[in-house]
Order: sequence, then structure tokens, then C-alpha cells
Amino acid sequence: MPLAPLFADLGSFDLLLSVARLGSVGQAARAHGVSQPAASARLRQLERRLGIALLNRTPRGSTLTTEGALVADWARTAIEAAEALAAGVSALRTVHDSTLRVAASQTVAEYLLPGWLVAVRASHPALSVTLDAVNSADVARRVLAGEVDLGFVEGPDLPAGLHAEPVRDDRLTVVVAPGHPWTRRRRRGITAAELAATSLVSRESSSGTRRALESALHAAGVATIAPPLLELSSTTAIKHAVAAGSGPAVLSSLAIVGELSSGALIEIPVKTAPGAPPLEMERSLRAVWPTGQPLSGPARDLYAIARK
Repeated sequence: MPLAPLFADLGSFDLLLSVARLGSVGQAARAHGVSQPAASARLRQLERRLGIALLNRTPRGSTLTTEGALVADWARTAIEAAEALAAGVSALRTVHDSTLRVAASQTVAEYLLPGWLVAVRASHPALSVTLDAVNSADVARRVLAGEVDLGFVEGPDLPAGLHAEPVRDDRLTVVVAPGHPWTRRRRRGITAAELAATSLVSRESSSGTRRALESALHAAGVATIAPPLLELSSTTAIKHAVAAGSGPAVLSSLAIVGELSSGALIEIPVKTAPGAPPLEMERSLRAVWPTGQPLSGPARDLYAIARK
């Protein structure tokens, strides 16, 4: 049942208990960090609300009336319960602020989060972090289940119940081994239709990068997409397979900086065929958390760092 307004101000009852313990309004005021006139005013207001004289006031100090002593005894239980509640909430906040659980799609987990976590640890030196690198679908599931405090996804699809905010821009890039036939088309490129008709080295069907590519191809008017040549569980495995000559792949631009620089992989541009819609290879990497639950503590700080 709702708490009666009469008892909403526990601070005044706590002040009354201090008068009973210390023997004067002045000493009780000092204990509570307020002036004596302010303490006297609060106690008189409490008496008016209760309709009971609580104190016998004399030049030598203040003592509780019989009724005041009874009220103080009853109030003590409520004050002790409030103190226990405050201690419990403080303990929960301490635990919450000392741990951070994150789930991220592999591109974010491998190429962005390490730097972000170093930055967040600078302001939370005692922070304990757990990071799960999974595909975007699993990130969404774990966030909705309350298994993590914050998620990062790269796929275009999100289930209901998640709030998403972009944190970084990314670009999907077609790459092949140096000896692949497509390297002869590094200037004129390939079309979206050619890309869709080619079996690629790819992640599993629920991965964010694969879903983003399929969504972009369908938006560009491609109806049929060839099945994968290989399905591998990590970006690193895909890069090794492509470099070994298995076939082309489409990967995040964040994941191939070193390989393009060294020549281990070759980027192949995708050109728009005459009369065809363009293939949009740009995408946003997003932070996700449950709708209606604002971020707090280290999760809020990590999100702020990711957006810089």
C-alpha cells in the first residue's frame, strides 16, 4: 500500500531520535549538519503534522514527552530499516560499477573494443570486464536476456525491444588473393550481379557482415545470391582462406587494413552497371541496449567513448 504522506519524511523522525540520544536540539542539529533554528523548525513541523507534543523544551535542553518517547521507539525500527535499505542499494551499486559485461560482433570485438576498453579502464581502474565475441544475432539475444550490460552489432536487423545508436561507420570490401582472376579488374571492378553470382568465403548466415551484404545486394535489385563457398567462424579464418586462394570474400574495411597494406589481399571495387541501382557497401556499427533502460555506470562510459 502507498506510504502515507505523514511518514514520507523519515529525516525528521531521525532528528527526533538524535534529540533523545544527545539531550538537546542544538547537539542533534550539529550531528545532522544543520543549524539549530532549522532543526527546531523541522521538529515543530513534525509535531504539527502528528498533532502531538514530542518535546519538553527548557533552557537546559530538551527531553522527549511520554508520547514523544513512544513515537521515537516506533520510528527507530523504520530508521534502521531505511539505513539497511541504503546500505543494500549502495552495495548493489558498487558491484554494478565494478563489473562490465559486453557482447560484440566480431568486427567490433577484434578491431575496435580493445582500444575502447583501455580508455574506459583509465577512469575505472578496478573495473572487471567480460567480453563475448559472437555474431550480431547472438549479441541481440544476450542483451535482451540481460546477460550483458551493452552490446555492439554490425548487422542490419534488430529484434523488437532493443534501442540502437550508431557509433562508427564501416564499409564492406571485396577482397581476393593476389593471383585471383578479379585482380585484372582492379580498375573497372565487378558488378553487384557478378558478386551475387559468385560463391564467397563467408561467415555463418546469422553474422552481421553476411546479413549486411545480403541486404545490400537485395536493395540493389539482386534476387538470387550464390551459396557460400566456405562458411568459417571468424574473420581471421576467412582472411587466411582468401589469401590461400580459396576464393573471394566481403569483409569489413576495419579488418583488412594490414593485409591490403602488405599486399596479402587485393581490394576489388564494385561498380554500378548501367541502369542498375548502386550497391551500398557503407554501414553503421551500432551500440544496443534494452529499450527504456538507460545506460549507467561503466556501460554508459563505454558507449560515450565508442561514439567519439
